[in-house]
Amino acid sequence: MDEYKITFFYNPDTGKIPVREYLDGIAQKERAKILKYIEFLREHKGVLDEPYAKHIRDKIRELRVDFGGNRHRVFFFTFVGKNIILLHAFLKKTTATPESEIGKALNNYHQIINNPKLYEN
Repeated sequence: MDEYKITFFYNPDTGKIPVREYLDGIAQKERAKILKYIEFLREHKGVLDEPYAKHIRDKIRELRVDFGGNRHRVFFFTFVGKNIILLHAFLKKTTATPESEIGKALNNYHQIINNPKLYEN
């Protein structure tokens, strides 16, 4: 099959998978909506335009999921082998995307580029 896969960044220093941990820490209904958007992203081969996704920096884009007053953001990029890698997720509370959150996603992105084994299916 010629399908795209959703994969998760794995941090070898902490042994954690940041996006999975974020999803595990939020309400079930919100998690379900984010997972539905992630599946929508996969079905569209990692290419969604606004309002669903937005380019952030370099190859990194953000999946935008609003639920009630909460604005969830999941940073991702499309990688070789038709992998959509989820890098980092956070609850957006400001108008502009905080540089600290972008920095976390960029750090995870650069770790994968330097060591492609750092993602988990």
